Amino acid sequence: MSNTTTTADTGPVLRRLSVLDRWLPAWIIAAMVLGLLLGRFIPGLAQSLDAVTIGSVSVPIAIGLLVMMYPVLAKVRYTDTGHVLTDKRLMITSLVLNWVVAPALMFVLAWVFLPDLPEYRTGLIIVGLARCIAMVLIWNDLACGDREAAAVLVAINSVFQVIAFGALGWFYLQTLPSWLGLPTTSAEFSIVTITLSVLVFLGIPLLAGFLTRTIGEKRKGRDWYENTFLPKLGPFALYGLLFTIVILFALQGHTIAERPLDVVRIAVPLLIYFAVTFTTGMIAGGVLGLGYPRTTTLAFTAAGNNFELAIAVAIATFGVTSGQALAGVVGPLIEVPVLVGLVYVALWARKFYPAGRTPTQPDSSSQSDPKVVSS
Repeated sequence: MSNTTTTADTGPVLRRLSVLDRWLPAWIIAAMVLGLLLGRFIPGLAQSLDAVTIGSVSVPIAIGLLVMMYPVLAKVRYTDTGHVLTDKRLMITSLVLNWVVAPALMFVLAWVFLPDLPEYRTGLIIVGLARCIAMVLIWNDLACGDREAAAVLVAINSVFQVIAFGALGWFYLQTLPSWLGLPTTSAEFSIVTITLSVLVFLGIPLLAGFLTRTIGEKRKGRDWYENTFLPKLGPFALYGLLFTIVILFALQGHTIAERPLDVVRIAVPLLIYFAVTFTTGMIAGGVLGLGYPRTTTLAFTAAGNNFELAIAVAIATFGVTSGQALAGVVGPLIEVPVLVGLVYVALWARKFYPAGRTPTQPDSSSQSDPKVVSS
């Protein structure tokens, strides 16, 4: 990538987002308000949702969660792995940041800021384990990061979560607290339940997303798939998220009305988490000499989280009205404005990094004018 600054690079970041993504915090707040109103004026809503269940999960909620995940995973370029996988510095650093540093940091922040609120604390720890797959592709594009590297890291995180999420959940919610003499998560927690949740709510849409891209590109080509099909499919992820938020807040309304400061207490450690993980990624990339595009990708994939999966796991494991589920829902409300701000930070810091252009990386004109679609 050239170091020359283009108009698209310096233009307002928000203008380069789709309308849906630009106003995502507003949509989330509106969904919260609608949910609270429904919970207040429809007293039998919880009973209706529980009428059709699979295990402990309401079927309408499950549908919303799967709709949320599928478009995101259909965006991943699963075949673009070759030149990125050979960059051992990027791969190893990303794995360490995503699966060692970030979960450990969230564990510490959850215990420091929520020692007296075990449900919210557990919810935040689950968020820390749900690594980036969703809007990180958008933030990476807006900050002129390496698109192929981002796609590969997202794909690796997706697969790794299916394999390791349950074990890491057990470690951070049961084993590590026990070693430190801290209270462990209640007996409701089960490694089998949490693993099955990941397999269902990540495994199914992951397979569907892979097959959709593979078949779509084979029949119509990548240009049609990414510029025609994905823009039509992408908004359904937001629709699924908003639907889930409406239902969650309808069922959480009484708790929220009684303890509004709890939402603020959940938000504080999230703000610190985003700032620390992003800064660590930018510093690590600079020290390793990865160049600006891949350093930016490293930072955003470390800071981003898969709140869709965190919400799904919390609901399946602890219930739709649980504090764990509420902690997951607060996540995207905080993540969107914070990461938009970090895009500006990354573009400002660009002058301190070498270009680091790779032979297969798009040139500055294509890289700085991304076709952003809603995730």
